[in-house]
Amino acid sequence: MAEVDERVPCADEMRSYAADFLARATARNRLPLDYSERSLRVVDFLIDGLRKGAADRAGARNALLGLGAYVGEVLVRRAGAVWVDFDADQRVYFGQPVGVRMPDGRVWNPLGKVLNRFELGGAQESLQTFWLTLHGRARKAAV
Repeated sequence: MAEVDERVPCADEMRSYAADFLARATARNRLPLDYSERSLRVVDFLIDGLRKGAADRAGARNALLGLGAYVGEVLVRRAGAVWVDFDADQRVYFGQPVGVRMPDGRVWNPLGKVLNRFELGGAQESLQTFWLTLHGRARKAAV
């Protein structure tokens, strides 16, 4: 995957960041990444592949950031979330500068969820399971 700059985009940039990542990631591969909740299973497989490929966190940083942006964008498109810049306390708590706010006001950290899947692996860190157990979703989100 192509290199991107080292900074994490702000909330206003995350939608286009996710789209750019998706375009690069699918340029040579026919990955079923269509912003559906089903596609989160593919994200799990991609992260597992990075882990098995012996990539360290620094070496996988750009891919993990792109996958985190993609997961967040799934929440925006399918669960009614909005991208938000975290305040100082949230940045310390989540270890990330951006996340999503759900319709009920809950804040989630998709970038951190992707990092957890990479670092810890296992079914308990699945992004697909995260979706299935996600609190605060809108009943029917607009695409």
